Amino acid sequence: MDIKKIVSSMTLEEKIAYCTGKDFWHTKDIKRLDVPSIMVSDGPNGLRCQKDEADMLGVNVSLPATCFPSSVTAAQTWDIELIEKQGKAIGKEAKKENVSVVLGPGCNIKRNPLGGRNFEYYSEDPILAGEIAASWIQGVEKEGVGASLKHFAANSQEYKRLISDSIMDERTLREIYLSAFERAVKKGNPSTVMCSYNKINGVYSSDNKSLLTDILRKEWGWNGCVITDWGALHDRIEAYKAGCDLSMPGGSKYMEDATLKAVKEGRLSEKLIDETVERILSLVEKSGKTEKEEVDWNEHHRVALKIAEKGAVLLKNEDKILPLKEDEDIALFGFMAGKMRYQGTGSSHINPKNLIEPIEFFKDKPWIAGVDENGNFDECAIKEITEGAKKHRVIIAFVGLPESYESEAFDRDTMKMPSGYLKLLEVLTEANPNTVAVLFSGSVVDMSWENSVKAILYMGLPGEAGGEALYNLIYGKAVPGGKLAETWPLKYSDVPSSDSWGKVNAEYREGIYVGYRYYDKAKMKVRYPFGYGLSYTEFEYSNLIVEGRKVSLTVKNVGEYDGDEVVELYIKNPEKNGYRSLRELRGFSRVRLNRGEEKRVSFTLTDRDFSIYDGGWRAIGGDYTIEIGSSSRDIRLSALIHIEGDEPRRELDGSWYCDPVGKPSKEEFERLIGRSVEEYKPRHKGEYTMDNSCMEMKEHSLIMKIQYRVTENIISKSYGGKKDYSDPGFKMMMVASADCPLRTSIINSGGTLTERMARSFLLMANGKCIKGILSFISPFLGAK
Repeated sequence: MDIKKIVSSMTLEEKIAYCTGKDFWHTKDIKRLDVPSIMVSDGPNGLRCQKDEADMLGVNVSLPATCFPSSVTAAQTWDIELIEKQGKAIGKEAKKENVSVVLGPGCNIKRNPLGGRNFEYYSEDPILAGEIAASWIQGVEKEGVGASLKHFAANSQEYKRLISDSIMDERTLREIYLSAFERAVKKGNPSTVMCSYNKINGVYSSDNKSLLTDILRKEWGWNGCVITDWGALHDRIEAYKAGCDLSMPGGSKYMEDATLKAVKEGRLSEKLIDETVERILSLVEKSGKTEKEEVDWNEHHRVALKIAEKGAVLLKNEDKILPLKEDEDIALFGFMAGKMRYQGTGSSHINPKNLIEPIEFFKDKPWIAGVDENGNFDECAIKEITEGAKKHRVIIAFVGLPESYESEAFDRDTMKMPSGYLKLLEVLTEANPNTVAVLFSGSVVDMSWENSVKAILYMGLPGEAGGEALYNLIYGKAVPGGKLAETWPLKYSDVPSSDSWGKVNAEYREGIYVGYRYYDKAKMKVRYPFGYGLSYTEFEYSNLIVEGRKVSLTVKNVGEYDGDEVVELYIKNPEKNGYRSLRELRGFSRVRLNRGEEKRVSFTLTDRDFSIYDGGWRAIGGDYTIEIGSSSRDIRLSALIHIEGDEPRRELDGSWYCDPVGKPSKEEFERLIGRSVEEYKPRHKGEYTMDNSCMEMKEHSLIMKIQYRVTENIISKSYGGKKDYSDPGFKMMMVASADCPLRTSIINSGGTLTERMARSFLLMANGKCIKGILSFISPFLGAK
């Protein structure tokens, strides 16, 4: 494909139009220039390919595909080679369906346990998140299929995600929220990067030249194509200037006329449009050459099984109650034994090729549900539950978060599980102390009930092979070796962002102190530390050697089972380090060891590992400690190392940021970022803009109230006519449809809602009804 020649043969109008997709899942083709269309599809825990009815939230049916464990479980493997195999498998399935780009992986940081989409992200730590994401990307790209690293950047909440503003200091942005993306981009080299909905320090991601050009392309050396999240384009003119290329979904002509006018008036260079078209054509050329091939579904299921087994985390195992013997007298309790929670809700929702529920592997064992799919306790079954629990030596309680608790488009309200599951555990543990809890959830839950059970096996969201993985782990056919990729606090109020979470103006007051970076420096007790996980076997660490930047040690399996250990390398920062965390993960390695076997594990450090961001990466001089551990709170070996470097800055000495106990005040946060932050003020009638939603305007506008009811009625038809906001699918669709900005509604409508129509509705919502009506009907009058 001669890209330069193609661009020179296109009219300005054609070039502008080409930068918007053809429809929901395709780029535009240009038949007269032999430019083909390519198809993109959702990921990242499988291929969500829709050939008929399309949507971005997983509501309509997609083609069957391997449903791999969600990112929460994948990250807990700490196994980059295994995640690359997952990427390769998804790439092969994409080729089978002629999909050129898979929209994944998600690389955002888990800032807060209540993030509704935490299940789709990897970790609170940028090193772990970046390494896992890079491996996934490498696997997909090796199959000739493009990956789309998302959501760039600082998209850590679902509440008002299309207009929220992630407000933070430059150091926090660089060290925490961009660092994972940087690693994934430099190591994985994805074909595309997807820009997020939100603003960062007042600038929408799609319009952010600093983010998309200065950092992503110039600083990191990446030369791919930036795609918007579906409906994320804010201002097409500013997006061209920023380096945002392909607006998706297609079908609308949002701001095409305005762009044409800007070029003619000299406010936008046509050269920028040419460069944008060239990047899209390069993507088409690179990713449009995949050859269709058959898929080994059994092999892909085995990869999914291995991830589910390796990503499960044994949180507790009192009296070594696990593993059980296969002839053990046991009974199962909980709805999820028959219908486990195996994936998240939203755009990552996969139609599983080979789903087998846990009960199919335990089918000779008695099972009582005790709760319904929403976690409501069955009071009528309390006698049956109590008597059933007393009859057996060991009971397995299936508990966790139902779909209605966590999803794309909305955040969780609480860390607690449904009261029905808590009641079930209470009844079971009073009847039988030998209770094993199997936990399914996409993120952290309150574990105040921890001491009432003998063992806890956390499965995360384990994908289609989760039932088999659970069976193998319970009976010792597989040995737990997963480690937590996020800290589990004792209670929600301990979370450093709990006071500033879930607001339109999202003040990242905690700065760099996310997860263990905060808990460890604040010396705060946690339920389970970052990197924590038990095993059926035991490991011994020895012979740590540090030679310059080379670190090596020996790890030995001294227990009774063959198994895996994740060796974690942390760097403990110098004493009196000011605004800096106590320790930071700098490397990890998952090692397979048979009983009695030992292996040497090696790491190589760089200057970056001892650096902070201060207008650039600066190594800070001092005495550091190399720590080797099994979690951030279980350090087995250590050695001192001196680093020559700069002196740390002391402007924040005496503030919360040097001694983070409790929560930072707004005044301290404003001192950190160097400016004041105004509270978000909702607009009212007469002030509404294209950034306001139908849901925001309906209380003050009859036209928007009518529009809201129409939307509600249309969506309810897919749910049997019910307007049930406890249903995660219905709630998600309503939030996504009625609480998105008018500009996003135009883009996502595929041309059904035009700019003129939307601006007419906006005039009416602002009280200018006659002007709005005239604007709406003027084309029809002109036609007459």
